[in-house]
Amino acid sequence: MRIGYGYDVHPLGPGRKLILGGVEIPHHMGLQGHSDSDVLVHAVCDALLGAMGEGDLGRHYPSSDPAFKGISSLKLLEDVMAKLRTKGYRVCNIDTVIVAQAPRLGSHLAAMQKQMAETTGIDPGLINVKVKSGEGLDAVGKEEGMIAHAVCLIEPV
Repeated sequence: MRIGYGYDVHPLGPGRKLILGGVEIPHHMGLQGHSDSDVLVHAVCDALLGAMGEGDLGRHYPSSDPAFKGISSLKLLEDVMAKLRTKGYRVCNIDTVIVAQAPRLGSHLAAMQKQMAETTGIDPGLINVKVKSGEGLDAVGKEEGMIAHAVCLIEPV
């Protein structure tokens, strides 16, 4: 068995959709970045790549590559899962945390879990999505950005 840990952070800004876990969340700001900037899916991808010993998201999908401009992070997750299967692994479970001051995300967690399960092709019960507030501290607490953490366990098929 192998464990992977993933982390991502993006600033919030106007003029972008807020996408988390592949789900569009109504909010007056979105996450800024080269792709759709889905911090949750990026953290999951990083955890899976790390568990495989394949580096991080930037190594495989660099922001300097115009092919990834505006891409759905779910497409990246699909590709990471293809790499995982090619290497002969399967996902045992994925556990995640989104750190965000606003908007309130509790009512969207099940949709995020379902979307990521569909994209990865694993049972939704193997994916856990939690949310924590920034408690008014630092950039997250001031609603300047969001952070996501993910940990996964994989095993050889």
